Amino acid sequence: MFLIHLKNTLKFILQFALTGLAAAVLLLYFFPDRLLPAQKKPENNIANQDKNPAENVSYHEAISLTSPAVVNVYATQITSPQQDPLFQDPVFQRFFGEQQSEQQINNNLGSGVILNEAGYVLTNAHVVDKAVDIQVTLTDGRQTKSDIIGIDKETDLAVLKIQLDNLPVARVGASDVLQVGDIVLAIGNPYNFGQTVTQGIVSATRRSHVGVSLIEDFIQTDAAINPGNSGGALINARGELVGINTANYSDTGGSQGIGFAIPIDLALNVMQQLIRHGIVERGWLGIIPQPVPFDLDTALNLDNSGVFVTAVYKNSPADRVGVLPGDIITKINGTPLLDAQQAVQKISGVMPGEMINLNILRGWQELFITTEVAQRPKMVE
Repeated sequence: MFLIHLKNTLKFILQFALTGLAAAVLLLYFFPDRLLPAQKKPENNIANQDKNPAENVSYHEAISLTSPAVVNVYATQITSPQQDPLFQDPVFQRFFGEQQSEQQINNNLGSGVILNEAGYVLTNAHVVDKAVDIQVTLTDGRQTKSDIIGIDKETDLAVLKIQLDNLPVARVGASDVLQVGDIVLAIGNPYNFGQTVTQGIVSATRRSHVGVSLIEDFIQTDAAINPGNSGGALINARGELVGINTANYSDTGGSQGIGFAIPIDLALNVMQQLIRHGIVERGWLGIIPQPVPFDLDTALNLDNSGVFVTAVYKNSPADRVGVLPGDIITKINGTPLLDAQQAVQKISGVMPGEMINLNILRGWQELFITTEVAQRPKMVE
C-alpha cells in the first residue's frame, strides 16, 4: 500500500515538473525580452571623450622619453661690420688716421639633442657657426660650456661635445619609414621661453628646393617650428627621435604651419663622419648644373629632364674626362635626372675615389663617360 502511494506521488511530481518545463520553454520562445537579463549597451567612446577630456590620447610618455635629452644652446658670435674701402686708402688714413670698426656681439639661440652618453650633441650649423662661446643648458638645470666637433653647412648640421656625467640620451628611431599623416612632436626652446612641445603630422617627406642648405632631404611637418627650435628634436608618437628641427617657412618670421626637419638617418651619418674625420666625405665632379634652357629642352624633346652644365672647374674630375660647358647630363649611374638639385645630391652621395657613370647629350650626340669622383671642396657653391 505504501509503495502504491509513493509511486503516485512521484508520478505527480514528475508530471508537474514536465508541465513547468514546457511552460518555461514556451515563454522563453514567445517572450525572450522579459525573461533574459537586459544586455549592457556599448559605451559611446566619443561621447565619453567629450565628457572626459583628460581621458583623451596623451603623448606624455613619448615626450618624457626624449625631452630630458633636448638642450638649450646659447651661442655668442663676434662680428665686425664691413668697412668702406675708402677707409683703407693710404691718402685717407694719412689725413684722418686708421679707422677702427667696433665689433658687434650677437647672441644666437637654438636647441640641440644629446645622442650618446659621451656628450655628443646634434644641432644646426646656423646656430653655432662662427661662435666664440657656446653654453648648453639641460632640463635639469645644469649648464656647461660646449666645444664644436664639426660643422657641415651643406646639410646645416653641427656636432657639439659637452663634459657632464649621467647624461640623458635620446632614443633614436628610423626616419625612412615615416609616412604622410604620421603624428610627430617638435621639442625645443622657441623664443627662449623654455622647453616647449608642439604637435602635428608629417605633411611631406624627402622635401627639397627649400633653399635652406645645399643637401636637402627634409621631413615637412605642420608642427610649429619657431625661432629657437632650430636643432631641437622631432619625435614620433613612441618618443623616438626621427629628425632635427631646422627651419620653418614664413613670410613674417613666425610659424605658418610648414616646418622642416633633417631626417635622423641623414643626420646620424653626418654626425659620425664629423666625429671621425672632422668633415663629411662627399663626391664632387666639378660642374655647375642648371635647368636645361627651354629652347634646348624643346628641340631635344627632353620633357624637362636632365641638367645643363653651365661651367666646369679647371682640373676637376669632369674637366679631366672632357665634360664641357653646354653638355646636358641626362643620367647619373643609370638614374634619370629631373633637376640640378637631384644631380648635386646624386654626385654627393658617391664616396670620393669611387667611379661614376654619366650619360651626356652634346648636341644630338649621346656620350657615355665614366670618371672617378673627388672629395667635394668645402662649401663649393
